[in-house]
Amino acid sequence: MANINPIRRAEIGREKRARTRAQLIAAASALFARQAVEAVTVDDVIREAGVAKGTFYVHFEDLHALIVSVADELVATIDELLQPVRLSIEDPALRIAYGCSCFIDKALSDPAWAGLAARMASTTAKGGEVARRRLYEDLKRHAKRLPPGSASAELSLEIVVGILLQVLGAIAEGRLSSRHREEALAAILRAIGLDVRQVKSVLTSLPTQADAVQPRLHGRAVKPRRATPGG
Repeated sequence: MANINPIRRAEIGREKRARTRAQLIAAASALFARQAVEAVTVDDVIREAGVAKGTFYVHFEDLHALIVSVADELVATIDELLQPVRLSIEDPALRIAYGCSCFIDKALSDPAWAGLAARMASTTAKGGEVARRRLYEDLKRHAKRLPPGSASAELSLEIVVGILLQVLGAIAEGRLSSRHREEALAAILRAIGLDVRQVKSVLTSLPTQADAVQPRLHGRAVKPRRATPGG
């Protein structure tokens, strides 16, 4: 290390800290997938990660902080994946349906992830804050199109998240399958005030998962189909 300049030495230190933090998150995720979140201790995590207890507290104030980080990791990859397509959608109801469909499709392809995501969300209200904030923004835009007396964006947020987490948990337990996907999305759309015709229009207009994986073609954003007026 004596011949490494101070800038590079600092970079190496940051890289090492990032690797260790990721190691702790991966260890906690593995433990949470096998047992109840509340049953896991700091000692369990450091044993799984193969690090000292002092190392744990360098990266996390306590176990709750680690739980929040695990929850954020669970939704971060999907949230980043859906963002390019989501931002190209003008209709807020279609945005909401698209975001929910991405999480349901992830759950269907990886039931273990679904179970862990559902348990994490029930353990900490702070998990997935970025995804919740984006959903809330879409719900506020959607609320402006609803008649007076409709549910507020704040209430709709809790309803949508609640339905979505129930669906993820049921998929993880094998009680729901891909044949329930459209029904689940329809239930979410009805819960935010869409009628039967509007629900059908939004579901028909949903971008495909291929749009999420390859959101750009020849340097231009791929524009998904839009819902018809009023949808």
